Amino acid sequence: MAQPTELDSSAIAQLPINERIEWLVTRERQFAASYQSAEAYLARNLYHAKHPTAVLALKCMDGRLNLALATNTPVGIIQPFRSIGGRFDLGWPYFGEVMSVEVQQMTRQGRRTLILINYHYSKGDRSRGCAGWNYDTDASRAGAQLLKRQLDEMFGAHHQTVYPLVCGFETDDDALILHGQNNEVLDMSSLDSEDLDYMPATLSHIYPDMPHMIQQDLLPIVQGNFHHIEKVRRMTRTLDIVHHEWMIALGRGFSWLHMANQALIIGPWGPELAPPIHTAAAIVQNNMKDKRIPDDGMVLFSVAPYAELGIDRARAEQKARFLSRFGAEIIRADFPDLSKKLHIRSAVLSWPTMQMDLLENGQA
Repeated sequence: MAQPTELDSSAIAQLPINERIEWLVTRERQFAASYQSAEAYLARNLYHAKHPTAVLALKCMDGRLNLALATNTPVGIIQPFRSIGGRFDLGWPYFGEVMSVEVQQMTRQGRRTLILINYHYSKGDRSRGCAGWNYDTDASRAGAQLLKRQLDEMFGAHHQTVYPLVCGFETDDDALILHGQNNEVLDMSSLDSEDLDYMPATLSHIYPDMPHMIQQDLLPIVQGNFHHIEKVRRMTRTLDIVHHEWMIALGRGFSWLHMANQALIIGPWGPELAPPIHTAAAIVQNNMKDKRIPDDGMVLFSVAPYAELGIDRARAEQKARFLSRFGAEIIRADFPDLSKKLHIRSAVLSWPTMQMDLLENGQA
């Protein structure tokens, strides 16, 4: 049996389609087992006790944006919300409602909320940047700033409970780029250990309106990023330049899928799902045509999360199956030749355990 979890991104993309599907399932199972371990459970609880601020990250679906890894933060602390290009709008019915519910739940627990609004780019090669913004870093940064203004309007511009923070992510070094209140920019890749000693004062300076508790809880995130950057620079690292996606991931619950250029992940946030599915399918078809991936198959993988057994899980099953049917219909109508190579999987994922269960009749 192949061991694809040990391969790099480009090698995985070249495996036969059945082995790629096996790699997906194995990767998620390994992630869930690690998440459920006693050590990981205690680490999350200890971290929450020391740093009670809830941290949400609005980011692109690019697998390179693994903020837990890049900040040395226990998995499960930073809650991701992902869409192609990191594009969000609080006017979207589902997204606006979910953000409202998340913040209100944290407030009832006596916790403030820090929202990291991510855009990303590569300092070494524009083509390694964000395809969702056509590799235009200025446009992606402007989109993040617009979203921050929306969040200010929704939760309050005085930021005593919710603090939205525009945060770039440079993918060559995995470096955070913090944008301050008065247009200051703190590039974590440009700092040395001496600068780290003054980080509390630096955060107070660039975020003078940030509550002290949120500053204290942002501190280990940026410190962790500094140490991660040092580690990255000591590594021999292959930077994936050519996109070779072979999978469309539809829904929520893909935290386990952190690897570059494997999947085009479409969150269920916007009012229209058909256009991004069409765009993603066109990318996969072109990857086959240009021989960046084998032409033996592609995967449409839908996942819906649930918090509780019973009704909530049953709802998630219905949602996962619907997303699979909907996505398959778009691909069959718009790309009839590609649809002949389509492998469909549907699954539900438990938020408390990160355990994913494949549903029967996934091959809709």
